[in-house]
Amino acid sequence: MHFAFTEEQALIHDTARAFCAEHGAASRLRKAIESPLGYDEATWRAIGEEMGWCGIALPAEVGGSALGSVELAILCEQMGRVLLPSPFLATVALAAPAIALAGTAAQREALLPGIAAGRTRATLAIANADGAPGLEGIGPRLARSKRGWRLDGAAGFVIHADAVDLLVVAARATGSQGADGVSLAVVDLDHAGVSIERLTMLDQTRPMSRVLFESAVVAPESILGDPGEAGPALGTALARAQAALAAEQLGGAEAALEIATEHAKTRIQFDRPIGSFQAVKHRLADMMVATEAARSAAYYAACAADELPEEFDEAAAIAGCWCSETFTGCTAGMIQLLGGVGFTWEHVAHLYFKRARAASTLLGSPAWHRERIAVRLLPATGGQPA
Repeated sequence: MHFAFTEEQALIHDTARAFCAEHGAASRLRKAIESPLGYDEATWRAIGEEMGWCGIALPAEVGGSALGSVELAILCEQMGRVLLPSPFLATVALAAPAIALAGTAAQREALLPGIAAGRTRATLAIANADGAPGLEGIGPRLARSKRGWRLDGAAGFVIHADAVDLLVVAARATGSQGADGVSLAVVDLDHAGVSIERLTMLDQTRPMSRVLFESAVVAPESILGDPGEAGPALGTALARAQAALAAEQLGGAEAALEIATEHAKTRIQFDRPIGSFQAVKHRLADMMVATEAARSAAYYAACAADELPEEFDEAAAIAGCWCSETFTGCTAGMIQLLGGVGFTWEHVAHLYFKRARAASTLLGSPAWHRERIAVRLLPATGGQPA
């Protein structure tokens, strides 16, 4: 496995870095998060229609670029560096893989071209009202009815649910467990029986909502693939989303390290830069080592998604726990090294710290990912110690 960027990937990296530096400037960031949608519409149009990034990991037959997870990770890393508010993660890393993996050929042809072209904003409702991760955390219930299928229950912490065009809902049959009985349904947000409640979140850069379903009717053709058979596909889609999120967290950790390092070079105490003090050097060195390790974990997971599918689930879990803790640790270290200014509302430090804390539980906490790794490493005893 070759970890150096190809010429094409290096070009994507440089282009994405320049784009995000322009559209993710601090003044534009604050204006975007204060807008009703929680992001800048002009920036989103540029991402989808001008840059063509929404289809970067989708096949050419649905209008995508037919690239892969490494290229997607490059984009997520650069967006994470500037906390770029947009539906990109929800649309490209969550909803699109779920549709691509679980949908029939006809459903993919109907739904994915709009996403690839940047015309369709989408999101995936996966967690219950408490935000429990994984397939076991699915909240809504799907049951047969006289008019097709009936959806009941609540999905919590759905990213940009109030600002998307397409909602993909994970639901399970009553009494089912694990990957059994899981379905994915495409639901119209204006449908009777569907209501959205915007949540007050710690992370202002990523709005989330609670979606309530009260006997919402779902047509049979709106079920992706066969009813009750979407569990394995959804599991893979969530692992792919975790790899993308890990790359985003890597970018945030890099930015936190750069902000802290620049401050250490310019802040003078006792007639010398604070970066010359040994304690500060050690803290910055620890942050750098953790960030470089996170880079390896994030890009290994991205490579494994395309080249080593048998190792991908484990690689995604490793990236999930390591990149989450690195992002959280680097933002905490950044605030401490900044001193008093790091606690002010005017500085961007608190936005990075809040994103780190919120992202660390978005698709499972580090402890949850470690448990997944432990289960894979245990003998074949059903995930229980021998």
